[in-house]
Amino acid sequence: MQENIFTQIEIDRIIEMAWEDRTTFDAIKLQFGLNHQEVIELMRKEMKASSFKMWRKRMTNRTTKHAALRDRTTTRFKCDRQRSISNNKITKR
Repeated sequence: MQENIFTQIEIDRIIEMAWEDRTTFDAIKLQFGLNHQEVIELMRKEMKASSFKMWRKRMTNRTTKHAALRDRTTTRFKCDRQRSISNNKITKR
């Protein structure tokens, strides 16, 4: 994993984005500079083992998490509740 130092607020946001169905790993890379494997490593480190296993099971074969695998009709990657999150750089564009 890169030697990025994240604040707790940023770590919480990365975890939240990783759990969101429509937020791609590409969006996480764009905002925080973490690739798919680095997100997995961060999740493993920051979450309880049971929560991490649940997340991995949920993410397995989920095409909405990978931009290249998405259905072309899915044009957004933001959760409709995401507007209320103040530390999200993407929503401020």
